[in-house]
Amino acid sequence: MKRLVDILIASIALILLSPIFLLVAYKVRKNLGSPIFFYQERPGKDGKLFKMIKFRSMKDANDANGNPLPDEKRITPFGQKLRSTSLDEMPQLINVLKGDMSVVGPRPMLKEFVELYSPEQARRLEVRPGMTGLAQISGRNELDYEERFKCDVWYVDNHSVLVDFKIMFKTVSVMTNREGINAPGHVGPSLFKGNETESKNDEVKS
Repeated sequence: MKRLVDILIASIALILLSPIFLLVAYKVRKNLGSPIFFYQERPGKDGKLFKMIKFRSMKDANDANGNPLPDEKRITPFGQKLRSTSLDEMPQLINVLKGDMSVVGPRPMLKEFVELYSPEQARRLEVRPGMTGLAQISGRNELDYEERFKCDVWYVDNHSVLVDFKIMFKTVSVMTNREGINAPGHVGPSLFKGNETESKNDEVKS
């Protein structure tokens, strides 16, 4: 049932939003050049990697050694506006149709984070990742990772079509009010560096 709902919603959304999709693609091309899309490997269900699609929101800029500059140096006013409205996430509807993602589920994080998860946190990988989720309507990037993971595991244990629709409706409000776009002191989310309590235990043992 969940997969059927995903396909129906993603298909209808792509049709209805196609004029906006094309307009954003044009604006990205005009402001940032090619490529229009940004692809990044993210862990999906059971940790299987897939290529998540987003509209590009950053310019290419490297330091003297050829390494990308920090996000704060590469984000443009246009890119920041794109992120604040979540329009950069629209291409993930294609990921939903392909079966990589669901409309609702734990947001797919960087693949480097997986090895840092505790066994409980790793349970977020038991379901398909989502375009939106409980954490996104509960504070988004303003939540610390411990709270985000708690939301994700709660969803794994309690998800249903009814829960999904409640999260979808709440997501519209969060997007409209542009809540929780950036973590404090960051452009977008902060980086997960592992579990602090486990790190302290390891230090004591050593």
